[in-house]
Amino acid sequence: MNAPRSIDEYLRQLRAALEGQDPALIQDALYDAEEYLRAEVAAHAGKSESDVLELIASTYGAPEEVAAAYRDTEAKVKAALRTPAPRTAASTSAWRRFFGIYLDPRAYTSLFYMVLALATGILYFTLVVTGLSLSAGFAILIIGVPFFLAFIGIARVIALGEGRLLEAMTGERMPRRPVHPGPKQSWWARIGAMLTDLRTWTTLAYLLLMLPLGIAYFTLAVTIVAVSAGFVFSPFLVLGQSIGWLRFSSDEDIHFLGSFGAHHPLLAGLVLCAIGVVLLTAFLHFARVLVLGHARLAKALLVVPGG
Repeated sequence: MNAPRSIDEYLRQLRAALEGQDPALIQDALYDAEEYLRAEVAAHAGKSESDVLELIASTYGAPEEVAAAYRDTEAKVKAALRTPAPRTAASTSAWRRFFGIYLDPRAYTSLFYMVLALATGILYFTLVVTGLSLSAGFAILIIGVPFFLAFIGIARVIALGEGRLLEAMTGERMPRRPVHPGPKQSWWARIGAMLTDLRTWTTLAYLLLMLPLGIAYFTLAVTIVAVSAGFVFSPFLVLGQSIGWLRFSSDEDIHFLGSFGAHHPLLAGLVLCAIGVVLLTAFLHFARVLVLGHARLAKALLVVPGG
């Protein structure tokens, strides 16, 4: 491959060398490269881009070398963070795999994200609706352009933070750096670039979508956990009533299983306890898969395809 003669050509070659890699990795690599190259060009104001690229070729590296370094680093990080697999599949029974979810930290972080999503969804929705409304209202004023630029910039910073939160919760690779803004442009040129950038609209769509998703996640998580907890503690309620520690307005209040529960309240409570444990365990598996799927949806909307 020919040596690049401009920053844009260098970035094209780097993107091509990283083809097939995770889009989040590509975005990070392109940001780092463009940030470094533009800083070097600015530091050597008397030289052309081609001269500067030739000057730093031995220090920063060719696009293929940079791509190889990023691939190696990414592989090492993934290997270090990967959860150790069981020694043999045959040595782990289905029951052990089912209840082993309680030893998976991602299950609890996923459940926490489902509860947190309501608050973040309200925040994101309010930000986008307010920002778009004020941008439209200020469009005829002199402050309209800088306000719109600031609004989109804040939205992208929040989206980057959301990606980092999802990576911490699920382990799904998300960008650690934003997309580089490129060379300095006039305000109108930047406005045009933002309006024609698909990522601007997919980012805003994601932030708006978080409100209905957050409501659904929160409602589902709180409902299932509350019902499961009620079932799990039902034997203690029955026992507490039998020894006089708890009082109910009616005996029927704890007869959850009809006539069987009426005649065998403690046994009925134990059955409900078992149902509650199974329900909670199954929901932790579901939450793990659901939030991982949400992270991949976020990645599709927040990350530039192919970097």
